[in-house]
Amino acid sequence: MTQICFIGLGSNLGEPSDQLRLAISDIDQLPDTRVLASSAFYRSAPIGYLDQPDFVNAVVKIETGLAPRQLLSAMLGIERLHGRERTFSNAPRTLDLDVLLYGDMQIDEPGLAIPHPHMHRRAFVLQPLLEIEPDCMIPSVGSVDQALQGCLDQILEKL
Repeated sequence: MTQICFIGLGSNLGEPSDQLRLAISDIDQLPDTRVLASSAFYRSAPIGYLDQPDFVNAVVKIETGLAPRQLLSAMLGIERLHGRERTFSNAPRTLDLDVLLYGDMQIDEPGLAIPHPHMHRRAFVLQPLLEIEPDCMIPSVGSVDQALQGCLDQILEKL
């Protein structure tokens, strides 16, 4: 049985837009998985650790037969393939892939939280998600459109 899922992508090292394009292709090549839609790319300022380049972000909608932990493991594998190093929290990165939503599941286990626990406070997630899934709902939060209204102070530049 397949599920509709949404993956957040981000990069601010190397050639970020190229990293995202390659990662989308890598996601589409995962077993029992296909990319159904991809948002535009958006430039955003870093959050948390500020002394780093701006990020390029996007969201993809996928259909997958991978279980939630398998999907997370696949995303971590793609990050490693693209040279992701985890040096400290909010560090610059070649690629960041987050499982944002997995159907309407709510999972809170060590190492796996779905919906992504910060997505409703990040315009760089919400705007691209709204672009490809206008009626999207975040379990226990509400509509993506409504959540985005709380992030209007975060500036995004559509690329």
